[in-house]
Amino acid sequence: MKLRKDFIVHDTGKETMLVATGKAKFSGIVKGNKMLGNVLELLKKDTTEAQIVRTLREQYDAPEGKIESDVHKVIVELKKIGAIDD
Repeated sequence: MKLRKDFIVHDTGKETMLVATGKAKFSGIVKGNKMLGNVLELLKKDTTEAQIVRTLREQYDAPEGKIESDVHKVIVELKKIGAIDD
């Protein structure tokens, strides 16, 4: 899966925003934390959910299952708005 070109990632330093361009079916902005930014960065190249989880486990110290759960929620929401292609 990969982030569609109809979306632009912007990092303000405090939060990450995913902005839909005029070509996207979704109209709006998605705001999130640094973890969302990391997921979106990884989605700039073709990847899998398992690869994203593996990379984030190296970056974050989180309870068992937390990263998996968070990544899955992000992926589901991004698919709902048409931001990623399978």
